[in-house]
Amino acid sequence: MNVEQVFREEHGRLLATLVKRFGDLDLAEEVTSEAIEAALRHWPVDGVPDRPGAWLLTTARRKAVDRLRRDRVYAARLALLQVEFSRADAPAGESLPDERLELFFTCAHPALAEEDRGALVLRCLAGFTTPEVARAYLVPVPTMQQRIVRAKKKIKQARIPFRVPDPHELPERLPGVLQALYSIFTEGYAAQRDDLADEAVRLARILRNLLPDREVTGLLALMLLVHARRDARPALLEDQDRSLWDRDMIAEGSALAERALTGGYGPYGVQAAINALHDEAPDFAGTDWPQIVALYDVLAGLTPSPVVALNRAAAVAMRDGAAAGLALLDALADEPKLRDYHPYRAARADLLHRLGRDAEAAQAYREAIALAGTDTEQDFLRRRLAAVEGRS
Repeated sequence: MNVEQVFREEHGRLLATLVKRFGDLDLAEEVTSEAIEAALRHWPVDGVPDRPGAWLLTTARRKAVDRLRRDRVYAARLALLQVEFSRADAPAGESLPDERLELFFTCAHPALAEEDRGALVLRCLAGFTTPEVARAYLVPVPTMQQRIVRAKKKIKQARIPFRVPDPHELPERLPGVLQALYSIFTEGYAAQRDDLADEAVRLARILRNLLPDREVTGLLALMLLVHARRDARPALLEDQDRSLWDRDMIAEGSALAERALTGGYGPYGVQAAINALHDEAPDFAGTDWPQIVALYDVLAGLTPSPVVALNRAAAVAMRDGAAAGLALLDALADEPKLRDYHPYRAARADLLHRLGRDAEAAQAYREAIALAGTDTEQDFLRRRLAAVEGRS
């Protein structure tokens, strides 16, 4: 068994269980790290135990109790915990409880800043170190440290409970959890950080097992259908070698997308259905563009946004021609959210190129390169620019 894989799989469950028991995220993180350090010392010599989660939980509990014994403020709480441990501390047969759902909703609580939610999910549930989280979000480590500290402080100060929201609270709270996971996935996919995208998919699977909601199913389907094309990046969809696509992942994602749309439409389910049409098409020309435009119309009704309008315009260009798509893009030129959004500039460049307006296309590609956030995206756009300038 791969020890690193064990740590990734057990970290979130262990931390969630300790937070539930102690009610203190900082303490839980510290003893989780100490338990993993102890495992790194013992497991290479003694072997990975049959129940690695139980081993880590027992070790972390003991370390937490040692810390609490030194702090009189926690004396009363410690007495209660020791009674609890005496009943449950049976490492040989104990299975680690799965209380991650509480931590999902705590990390994505609406009281936290949006930029902090995904960072907390990676740090707490995926077991990433702070430098790894910083690298995922392309920010300096001190900046990420401040974000994580700020989020933890907010949890304490606002007394955000470590619990699953009541049923009437779920419609407000669940979107934050899903958005945090999807942000992690899109960042990993765009930057070709497959480890990051894989973690987002794994966490989405966990969330769906814990909460089989229709939109959770839709999000997992969407991730799988996009991630299935990872080996064909960074080429545009029309230029990708479809033999490189993961057909098993596509089949799973398509089945989940169909399930997500049973009984109603949700934003992630609709996006999954759009990507299923892309993945199931025999080739780019054979894509069902009228159906994709129709689904974008549904999505625009559910979550109207400039980005949805941009994607719809690209689909209209394939259905009705480049000129029709460009007219829709030009109508979005004054949208503030698209001003610094490089895919908008790249989409305009592509349609201008198709219409033979290469000087304008080259300028749009230069603008897109200046706005792109990763080296991978910039390199791809530079190649597109070189092709346009070559034809000119």
